[in-house]
Amino acid sequence: MLIDARTFRRLVTARGLLERDGHEASSVGAIADQLGLSAFQLIRQFAAVYGTTPHQHRTHARLARAKALLAAGTPVTDVCMEVGFSSLGSFSALFTRWVGASPTRYRRSVQVPRTFMPLVIPGCFGLMQFSRSSPRAS
Repeated sequence: MLIDARTFRRLVTARGLLERDGHEASSVGAIADQLGLSAFQLIRQFAAVYGTTPHQHRTHARLARAKALLAAGTPVTDVCMEVGFSSLGSFSALFTRWVGASPTRYRRSVQVPRTFMPLVIPGCFGLMQFSRSSPRAS
């Protein structure tokens, strides 16, 4: 499919709107209206350029954000609300279907247990200790 620069800019704008987090995300039809396209045009052209439908793109963006939040240790319920789902059950089912693991199991698999985290001491503290223990010339 050959598209012009104006249509490509519209599709880039649509992609940005689809990736927005939270509950205020617009429907595909509303985004199409905002860009001066029909919903069918938006879906067809978006799929031709990006290889996925707008709905699939939005779902992928939400799940990528959810994976990052889970890896950071955020509770599953908070992640569910943060990425715009209102039902924990539907979020967990969708996450499990797309990722292959439940949100809780995914979080456990990517988190580094605190007991295994290396102790990092800034270099300036080491230099301070070294300067205190070395004998000074009198």
